[in-house]
Amino acid sequence: MGRLVNTVALISGGARGMGASHARGLVAEGAKVVIGDVRVDEGEAVAEELGAAVRFVKLDVTQEHDWEAAVAATEAFAGPLNLLVNNAAIFTPTPIAAVAQELFDQVMHINVLGVFLGMKHAVPSLKRAGGGAIINVGSVASMTAFPNGGAYLASKWAVRGITKSAALELARDGIRVVAIHPGWFRTPLTEGLPDELTAVNTQAVPRFGDPEEVTKLVLFLASDAAYCTGSDFVIDGGVLLGRLPPPDAG
Repeated sequence: MGRLVNTVALISGGARGMGASHARGLVAEGAKVVIGDVRVDEGEAVAEELGAAVRFVKLDVTQEHDWEAAVAATEAFAGPLNLLVNNAAIFTPTPIAAVAQELFDQVMHINVLGVFLGMKHAVPSLKRAGGGAIINVGSVASMTAFPNGGAYLASKWAVRGITKSAALELARDGIRVVAIHPGWFRTPLTEGLPDELTAVNTQAVPRFGDPEEVTKLVLFLASDAAYCTGSDFVIDGGVLLGRLPPPDAG
């Protein structure tokens, strides 16, 4: 039997990349999963691949009525939620002086408002289930800084704050709230990024990570073994350590 046989999960941004990987991992551990995304064709393909334990719903995380519908669809399919994974996000590296207000608003709406609305509408369902977990996907950008990422950094630092506030607020309801902070992983979000931005060749583990490596962390945090709330879990191959010095640096 899997670790998550009695788990009912909703994942935003579940049609591809890390979200799809998390769906596959949760199903393998026995969970029932609803994946939400604006990418209908890709989301339906993942649901078809994973079979009867999965449903797809169209979910624009910036729209409150979409979240209401997604939670209702999840409960109709499998019962009250035990797990929310707030995974949906965008990243468009742009110098501050070149960031249009429309771009800044879009980043904040998807990366911050989307997380907030997800929690707002999942919490009543989690309470009906008797508790559970919320996993918010931050970034190493939640913990440090780099150029040309002002809007993204602002959004991901905000995710940390929301997570910690919610962890305190929901503790007595048996709901744990944590944040995971990936570094550079091979996903559609990182396609085409310049080498000088990622610098994966100079981090302690000199490669891009695979989404499945983050999924292993998600599965632990979703399980009863995770004695933690309000915590930050960095999974970054050593990005936050700084650049590895060259071999001849002494």
